[in-house]
Amino acid sequence: MSGFVAVHTGAGNSIDETKYQRVIKEACIRANAILKNGGSSLDACEAAIIRLENCGSTNAGFGSNLTWDGKVQCEASIMDGSNLQFGACTNVSTVKNPIQLARIICDRQSKMLSMDRIPPMVLAGEGAAEYASEVGCSMIEADKMISSKAKICYNHYKTKVSDCENRYNIKINSLDTVGAICVDADGNCAAGCSSGGLILKVSGRVGQAATYGAGCWATSTADMSVATCTTGNGEYLMKTLLAKEICTDLMSSECGVTSLHKVFKQKFIESPFLPADQDLYGGALSLVFHPRSNCGEVIWSHTTKSFCLGFMSTEYKVPKFLLSPLPTYCTPGKSIVVNGQPFSFKN
Repeated sequence: MSGFVAVHTGAGNSIDETKYQRVIKEACIRANAILKNGGSSLDACEAAIIRLENCGSTNAGFGSNLTWDGKVQCEASIMDGSNLQFGACTNVSTVKNPIQLARIICDRQSKMLSMDRIPPMVLAGEGAAEYASEVGCSMIEADKMISSKAKICYNHYKTKVSDCENRYNIKINSLDTVGAICVDADGNCAAGCSSGGLILKVSGRVGQAATYGAGCWATSTADMSVATCTTGNGEYLMKTLLAKEICTDLMSSECGVTSLHKVFKQKFIESPFLPADQDLYGGALSLVFHPRSNCGEVIWSHTTKSFCLGFMSTEYKVPKFLLSPLPTYCTPGKSIVVNGQPFSFKN
């Protein structure tokens, strides 16, 4: 069987991203094995993100950033390109792998509840946790979701702002949300993302990783499949519906790199919905696949100093890693880097 997977550990403002290479490799290999054994793109996407959530060094699942009150509140979403179903959860503290819950919600979108009630697309807080327990998700005590890294980071920034009069006006740029995109042997694609949100975020805040059209998007047709997952300043990604905008343009473009650059420039950097006087940090990992020729392109774009990612086709023996730094002459938050690399596989 054949397939392709790509994962990222977030767009950030540090070029020291090599610490993520081991977990990126493991996530790619785990997803690749599923694709080789005939698993779906949704299966592979979920498995890759679960590995990223469990590693403790990313801002997703175990090790997520802490809220102002010192709690973990995670969120995740996943989308199935074959049927356009989407599932998400947010503000969960006792679900070990938020992407697992998002996947279940996604799968159940087509199954009406009793008395023809519409199934949920997004679940939050205690209701999400109760639902997760009922459907068999792995549960964990809230305090066990806090890693030593997250605690140290929390204490560091809490001390920095202890004398700040307005706790809501804090500029912290830690953007290591995780995401994955996959395509399987049938040409169907999937995309997902998972995040602990901003450091010292306001309790109850919802970010792009749980927002329809902002965190991830995937769609598959007989002629083309596209998928994307985003990272960055969540509120800005939500205001611009960046994930959906990226995929919509990719579907009608002849050049993926040109398309991604145009969308980032016109729909993000120059968006009338966003402040013109602030740095706009964002990144996206995308793919375009043509089922009839079994070839495609993985493309990534970011306005941050760096973007750490890896990808693997079932044709590869090992994953390929990329650390994409912003050129020294560019201004982070205002300049765009776009790269792409072709891939192919055989049925």
